[in-house]
Amino acid sequence: MKATLKSNKSTSNHSIYDVIISGAGPVGLFLACELALAKCSVLILEKAEHPHSPLKQVPFGIRGLSAPTIEALYRRGLLNELELHKHLKNPHQNAGQGARRQVGHFAGIPFHDGDIDTSQWSYRLQSSTAPSLISEMAELETVLACRAEALGAEVRRGLAIAGFYQTADGVTVQSGGRSFQSKWLVGCDGSRSVVRKAGGFDFAGTEPEFTGYTAKVDITNPEKLSQGRNVTPTGMYLQSQPGYLVIQDFDGGAFHSSEEPLTLEHVQDVLRRVSGTNVSISALHIATTWTDRARQATTYRNGRVLLAGDAAHIHAPLGGQGLNLGLGDALNLGWKLALTIQNKAPEGLLDSYYTERYPIGAQVLDWSRAQVAIMKPTPQAHALNAIIRDIMNTRDGATYFAGKVWGIFTHYNLGGRNPLAGHSVPNFELEDGTTVGELMHDGRGILLDFHRNASIKALADKYGDRIRYVSGRAKEQLGFSAVLVRPDGIIAWAADEAPDCNELQKAAARWFVCD
Repeated sequence: MKATLKSNKSTSNHSIYDVIISGAGPVGLFLACELALAKCSVLILEKAEHPHSPLKQVPFGIRGLSAPTIEALYRRGLLNELELHKHLKNPHQNAGQGARRQVGHFAGIPFHDGDIDTSQWSYRLQSSTAPSLISEMAELETVLACRAEALGAEVRRGLAIAGFYQTADGVTVQSGGRSFQSKWLVGCDGSRSVVRKAGGFDFAGTEPEFTGYTAKVDITNPEKLSQGRNVTPTGMYLQSQPGYLVIQDFDGGAFHSSEEPLTLEHVQDVLRRVSGTNVSISALHIATTWTDRARQATTYRNGRVLLAGDAAHIHAPLGGQGLNLGLGDALNLGWKLALTIQNKAPEGLLDSYYTERYPIGAQVLDWSRAQVAIMKPTPQAHALNAIIRDIMNTRDGATYFAGKVWGIFTHYNLGGRNPLAGHSVPNFELEDGTTVGELMHDGRGILLDFHRNASIKALADKYGDRIRYVSGRAKEQLGFSAVLVRPDGIIAWAADEAPDCNELQKAAARWFVCD
């Protein structure tokens, strides 16, 4: 497919959208929510006719939401709309009470809530949200789609992008025999992204070690398979419920890359080889393959074309970090792209999307590679696995691995004197009971002034409605006198009892433009 196509004179009903998003998965929908919240016109083009597949529903569609994702949904008033996690146990609710319930894993090695010392995460002590929750892909997409459309975004299904070309002023997208015009195009269209391929993005990384299988089957002799996760001399199989299988076959990703059909007989052969049993499958209802190929776009922007989510980075779905990584991309990009469209962005603001998110993506890819390295059916991998298991069975080890899996340590290197710059803002509760999370529903930046400093208010006034000025004491201020918060909930600047207004001015000018 070529990135440059001949112009098609037919156009959509909307003359020019601010942004066209390719892909109506969670990442594309959340990005649409953020852009529409900022009053941008958004069109989402999705190749699938119907929004949900069985693989996005329970049990295959179950996903763990990490701390940054949960905070983002809470700050936009979306968290309470997710019903599934209310009916499943909160994996954090018994932490620190001596319980030993599995709440996550690294390479199949579990860590337990009773072993996690949350007091080590001092900057999260002022949080109103759990560090990890359970959700379902289908439900999450439904909630995000409803919000995006309520805010004015347009979702068109059954329209795959065939190609596009861009000029200095915009992008023309061709889909379904029609042309759609926009100022920007964002590819949120998954690991096989058409936008990434047609846009000429380099996709560098490592090749796979295994072919993964996700399948729903009927088993004639189910007693031959154990429940839960089972590591064997030839791979791994997981049976979450009777007949719901995940299998890892260390074939170097050969079958996934082949054009061979995914048949009942093939799944049975793989299951027998990996499980070491003569189990028999009588019916194959759902099956798909995947690998641990780990690749990342070397840039997330090419002119007026950007990438987010799996279009920008792929890795094995071990630990469920891919969804959270993509939603983090959308949150980081949305407000920056909106300000750019509205000519309200400081110089270099949009470029900070790549410089902030690329290192986070690279870390997740390495985290995935490390898991695969100790899951291989080799003596060396088994030795490493045993060492990691010993570390995870300690309190500090369990706390570290939980913190990594749940995104507790996620932050941006923004510089500044205060160590919390670049971290997620604590959910300060003001004296009237209002929280920072509630104040962020409209997607604006916030300047918290706990001591009602006249100089700080004067500076905030220069930025008009770009920064919400909030004064008054908080019930627990954690030693701060003032905090500047970006629209994505990241601390841009913070001060103790003696705020330096010159430093505040520099920080504000880095992210916002004065009136």
